[in-house]
Amino acid sequence: MSRDTRLSDVLHVLLHMAQLEGPLTSEVLARTMGTNPAVFRRTMAGLREAGLVKSERGHGGGWKLARPLREITLVAVYEALSRPHLFAIGNRSRHPDCLIEKSVNEVMAETMDAAEALFAARFSEISLDQLIPEVSKSTVGNKKQ
Repeated sequence: MSRDTRLSDVLHVLLHMAQLEGPLTSEVLARTMGTNPAVFRRTMAGLREAGLVKSERGHGGGWKLARPLREITLVAVYEALSRPHLFAIGNRSRHPDCLIEKSVNEVMAETMDAAEALFAARFSEISLDQLIPEVSKSTVGNKKQ
């Protein structure tokens, strides 16, 4: 099973963006994510729509944070990425005729819903500034955003 690394990739990029004064191009940031600029722009589109980042075209343009790190939670980034699936576990059938399979589906759905709620609650408590390593905090903390 392949893993969806977009959330981790984007968090990494956002934290690096906070360390620099000016905007960064899609080409530079795409290299950080190990992808191409077109994929990077598609990935970041949801973050721009959510007001987490902004982008400007042309010479001197690029991507930059729209808000300070302390105002961006992990759940906001997760939601801006269209809530990637947390688990690859699924039901055999969505509309089973078998009563046992219906029972299994209900328990699995309830459990997955509870796990996702726990995930969202925890991610709501964490802002991006909390992810900055201590060594880097003085650099990011002094930067005006």
